[in-house]
Amino acid sequence: MNLENPTQENLKFILDELAENLNVVNREILDPKDYDLEKYGELKLMYDMIKQKGQLSAPETQAFIDELRSVRKDT
Repeated sequence: MNLENPTQENLKFILDELAENLNVVNREILDPKDYDLEKYGELKLMYDMIKQKGQLSAPETQAFIDELRSVRKDT
């Protein structure tokens, strides 16, 4: 899968992977409709960092979740 292109399908994939890697229980916070494709680059960067890092500490996980919250659309 080529994640370089900002598509809804790629956005959903990245958010699903982030939810899995961050062990997010409430998956509603990672609903693709709540994220704008204009922020795709930032989400892709977070995805790449998590994939490269592998295991995250609790503070790192919280920092990533806080960052996800900051790129989410204002609803």
